[in-house]
Amino acid sequence: MAKLVKQLSDIKIKKLSKPGAYPDGDGLYLQIRSSGAKDWFYRYQLGDKGKKKGLGPYPTISLEKAREDAHECRILRKNGIDPIEHQKAKESQKALAESKSITFKDCALAYIEAHKRGWKNKKHLSQWENTLSTYTYPVIGKIAVQDVDIDLIMKILEPIWFEKTETASRVRQRIENVLDWATVRKYRQGDNPALWRGRLDKLLPQRNKVQKPKHFAAMDYRELPLYFKSIRQKDTLTSKALAFTILTVTRTSEARGATRKEIDDKAKAWIIPENRMKTEREHRIPLSVEALKILQEMEPFKRHTDDLIFPGLAQAKPISDASLLKLVKQTHPTLTVHGFRSSFRDWCAEQTNYPREVAEAALAHVIKDKTEAAYQRGDMFEKRRKLMDSWADYCLNDKNMADVVPINKAAN
Repeated sequence: MAKLVKQLSDIKIKKLSKPGAYPDGDGLYLQIRSSGAKDWFYRYQLGDKGKKKGLGPYPTISLEKAREDAHECRILRKNGIDPIEHQKAKESQKALAESKSITFKDCALAYIEAHKRGWKNKKHLSQWENTLSTYTYPVIGKIAVQDVDIDLIMKILEPIWFEKTETASRVRQRIENVLDWATVRKYRQGDNPALWRGRLDKLLPQRNKVQKPKHFAAMDYRELPLYFKSIRQKDTLTSKALAFTILTVTRTSEARGATRKEIDDKAKAWIIPENRMKTEREHRIPLSVEALKILQEMEPFKRHTDDLIFPGLAQAKPISDASLLKLVKQTHPTLTVHGFRSSFRDWCAEQTNYPREVAEAALAHVIKDKTEAAYQRGDMFEKRRKLMDSWADYCLNDKNMADVVPINKAAN
């Protein structure tokens, strides 16, 4: 008995509305969905398993085109080829061919565009753009992302690994991220040549083996009380911002960007949200009496247009980092504002009995030991309150330094 073929026509298809599968013959079907949408599929047998290959929607795919596509599927089946797997292979080959025209720079720019809204600040964006432009684009910018290999990565990293180790490490990480992105987008295949473990660690020494630790110039903690007294006597917005930064042992960006909404008057605490922290974790800071006093002193500087505690000259902008640094360098040209965090840490170690982890928590340092971090889930807030009160007492001790008696308050 001859197979029934070409059972459908355009007129008949237009009249059909009941959901179901309608055969045209020899494996070609028109499917009508409950939504009323119509599309084609080719049904065939592969071993003991029945399979369906979609051919597209009607009328985008006409009846004539659907019959042509079904005929190609039948030819593939006669040659022992699975039409679905054949289609996947064609798409993979097409993507690979297209990747030959997609350069590393194309992918890097697309990666930055996709991720920049999730980065904390514009500085991070500019660092990405500048390091890639300076170190990677001259070497691999115009090269197809599929062709970037470990030899090219080494050509970028070797000249700067020993002289600019920190920069080189960041460049490597950024290349790795871009290549991972390109792999997921199917612009390249294979392993990532910018991986450190198991790849580049076999060719380059560990960063900490060649990079000298960089320390911020810091004031000897024994000089701090007299210095603190001098800046408190200045009674300027900048001096108050610097004093607040010293008392709370925060980074300058965190102190400068402080807002009144972040201050919990009832708890006498300053709560910095995660998006403003380097560690990307919320940080609670107990406020000493002197720190609270500074907040009160800042009330006359309050603007109705923004919530900043230490406003700058520009609208809705905090006081500049340069302002604080300038104040420090007026009397101590070699010091940095960040260095006061080191002064605090030295004072903790040499003049108090507070445990190391309490001091580290006050500085919002992340515990690197994973086992220790797993057990220490709290932020030791009440213990830190005693520490911060002791630190404020020390900063306010303006006696002659030879007469200062070390503070040895034990932490409970």
